[in-house]
Amino acid sequence: MVDVMPPASRLWQNIEEAARRVFGCYGYSEIRTPVTEPTELFRRGVGETTAIVEKEMYTFEDQGGDSLTLRPEGTASVVRAYIESGAAISDPLARYYYMGPMFRRERPQKGRQRQFYQVGCELMGVDSPIADAEVMAMISHFLADAGASDIALEINSLGCPDCRPLFNKALLEFLKKSESKFCADCVRRLERNPMRVLDCKNEECRALTRHAPALPEYWCAACREHFDEVKRALSIMGVEYRENNRIVRGLDYYMRTAFEFTTTKLGSQNAVAAGGRYDGLVKSLGGPDVPGVGCALGMERLILLIEQKGIPLPPLDLIFFAVLGERARYEVLPIIQTLRKDGVRVEWDFAARSLKAQMRRADKLKAEQVVIVGDDEIAKCVAVVKDMRSGTQHEVRLADLPQHFVQIDI
Repeated sequence: MVDVMPPASRLWQNIEEAARRVFGCYGYSEIRTPVTEPTELFRRGVGETTAIVEKEMYTFEDQGGDSLTLRPEGTASVVRAYIESGAAISDPLARYYYMGPMFRRERPQKGRQRQFYQVGCELMGVDSPIADAEVMAMISHFLADAGASDIALEINSLGCPDCRPLFNKALLEFLKKSESKFCADCVRRLERNPMRVLDCKNEECRALTRHAPALPEYWCAACREHFDEVKRALSIMGVEYRENNRIVRGLDYYMRTAFEFTTTKLGSQNAVAAGGRYDGLVKSLGGPDVPGVGCALGMERLILLIEQKGIPLPPLDLIFFAVLGERARYEVLPIIQTLRKDGVRVEWDFAARSLKAQMRRADKLKAEQVVIVGDDEIAKCVAVVKDMRSGTQHEVRLADLPQHFVQIDI
């Protein structure tokens, strides 16, 4: 678990602002759920055979004897809130987005911490393949707006309860031939959820499944039509994609459309965002039979991707007051307060340090303007305003300072 300190936190804020801006354009509203939930929610929603539930969740018993878990992902919590609030009945068409910390006890590596942050979206109540495509288009829009590049969209269909059993049967027969060569996790999953074996990150296991049956060969007519419509809608909206029939989701609630936004810039951890359709999840958690589609994005990986571009953060439009003398300090206080109430970022040095020391501080903060006020300036009712970009300076009446900075758009 890591700290996010200034100035790095500014990049996080920029990404969060981009999410709110872009998701808002698509009609999404923010939802905030607790960081702890009853453990059973994730066992039912995420899946007993997933790596998350089997070995990664932070689970504890509280003073009342209830089993609670720090949320390892966001969708199950959002669906739970959607059901409990009554929205699933009163207004089933819902668009939510969320952002916040998630917790998994994974092996720490670049771009992956045990407390990590996600930005996610969920679209409930629509079974149209166009909805799937729109979610992908929105995430693509957001990634571009946040400043990320070199990201590819990969799509697949996981089939449905009608056709997936046929695939699972064929896959199980294939995997059984090499059962003794798989890792312990894959052997355990063979009978319970053979598709999960395809998601194993062990290179030896991946090599063993290289010639496994392909999902598209087992799609029913409805799934094939749904996938074709997803691709058509993506093309119409100008969203580039490529098909990858190896994509499977690590969570049990997905069906039909599955997708990942990937990059070659982050080594083996190539997925920046992932999601898909989960039409059976709301019903499995006690709600009505309402379809859904969504996506979650890892903030840490997105941060790494943006930082690799080396684009500096824009300046803060900061004004620094270099104040000399006791009288001057009290004279500038109401001026500073007025500027801040007008939305101007102002900093000043509380200590009675030399002008040289205060100018060094202003330079370190990358202030664009420095207001110098000492006893001589107070006597003349003026301040010296220095433009740190050009090095020029001029006098401004103290009473005119607030209006002066509004005019120059600080």
